[in-house]
Amino acid sequence: MNIVKSEKTPIASISGSYGYAWQQMGKHFLYFLIVVLFLGIADSPLTGLRVEEPEFFSTNIFLIILATAYMFLVLPVLKFGGDLIFLRGIRNEKMDITELFLGFKENYVSIILASLITTTLIGIAFLFLIIPGIILAVRLCFVSFLVMDKKMEPIAAIEKSWAMTRGYGWKIFGMGILAIPVFIVGLLFCVVGVFVSFIWISAAFAAMYYAIDHKEQEELAADNQLGSAPR
Repeated sequence: MNIVKSEKTPIASISGSYGYAWQQMGKHFLYFLIVVLFLGIADSPLTGLRVEEPEFFSTNIFLIILATAYMFLVLPVLKFGGDLIFLRGIRNEKMDITELFLGFKENYVSIILASLITTTLIGIAFLFLIIPGIILAVRLCFVSFLVMDKKMEPIAAIEKSWAMTRGYGWKIFGMGILAIPVFIVGLLFCVVGVFVSFIWISAAFAAMYYAIDHKEQEELAADNQLGSAPR
């Protein structure tokens, strides 16, 4: 696959998003790396939690409650903040690592509810059939960007993500499929390659959001200009 690079805004395609993400990754690698490292550390308490032992639930009830609260009330804020920083880098805006914690100061309820609702919807869809779960995961992939970038309420962000991804579903799905070999190649280069893979994939999805949002803004501006033109 040929990677297409853009100097201004990304093209809303698989190659366009990954190509633009690679370009921006070179410019903002340190910021992106810090975000990925921090989120990896933030995820580690949950990945290290072992619940398969029968006696675990009887002896670690408090630990389970604490881990659940952390998973639903803390981790989403950090992940949404990470998405915002990636979007800043993709748009060549000023980047600030402290925005990882921005959700604790503003928009906290919207972040938690948006994360909970989308996770629940996708989870339920996967329980019944795999394909509906994939469709929902694809169509709701921009919720975090909309909550952080547009300050949207949860339901509004879900509806907007569904609308934004109309016509781009297969491309976004293709991006997810391409992420698998990208990650596998990263594994071949040990620790450094894994981090680069995560950065590239995250930046690519931010680039796709930016491309679609930018196109919508241009179309809206054109419509407003036509509407205000003298007749």
